[in-house]
Amino acid sequence: MVAEHTVKSFDDELKRLNQVISQMGGLVEMQLQSAVEALVKRDADAAGKVVRDDAKIDELELQSSQLVVRLLALRQPMAVDLRQIVSALKISSDLERIGDYAANVAKRAIALSQAPAVKPLYTIPRMARLVQQIIKDVLDAYVERDAVKAVAAWQRDEEVDEMYTSLFRELLTYMMEDQRNIGPCIHLLFIAKNIERMGDHATNVAEDIHYLVHGTPIDATRPKGDQTSFTVVPPPPAEGAAKAAEEVK
Repeated sequence: MVAEHTVKSFDDELKRLNQVISQMGGLVEMQLQSAVEALVKRDADAAGKVVRDDAKIDELELQSSQLVVRLLALRQPMAVDLRQIVSALKISSDLERIGDYAANVAKRAIALSQAPAVKPLYTIPRMARLVQQIIKDVLDAYVERDAVKAVAAWQRDEEVDEMYTSLFRELLTYMMEDQRNIGPCIHLLFIAKNIERMGDHATNVAEDIHYLVHGTPIDATRPKGDQTSFTVVPPPPAEGAAKAAEEVK
């Protein structure tokens, strides 16, 4: 009877840990969506709420860490149970970082709400929707313990990198064409990078799920499409540059 009670108690604690991870994931998805909506609508109040709500994700990460420490200290888990607990700790850390990046997007949305709008704003929501879908897919894979779905989401990160590279080039062009675009475009560059990093953390979660299910890492090189380190945008013609400088004066 005592052994049966101990097993049930252990299962209940594992279930609680999974619930915390799922709750974190739901909040992270909502934070990303809300931050980008605030950016598009130039709604500083909505962006401020996203910044404040980041504390809820931090609190859930603390709860998950405390549950993991308790399970490791009192239950001494082995095999699949140990992988499940360690993976939950790593996943909660990645979700917390995604939440931080969403808050960063919201902070820059507040600054951009006071600046003239620029065209790349239409590209960023598409990139954010792709990342949000990847996050949703890896969270579903975690709940379902579906390594195939996790790997499929992992492979899509290359699309995010390619979109980021394209946007990076576009923003550089806007800045070089008109110096008045420099301030807003720098904020948009940081926003795009934050969203790209969310995708990277989502792929970390996918890798943890594969390890949780199979006990081995994904047997492939992580796909990367970010070419911004090698991107060179030619300067505008001297005549165009002089005209832009004259307009600024």
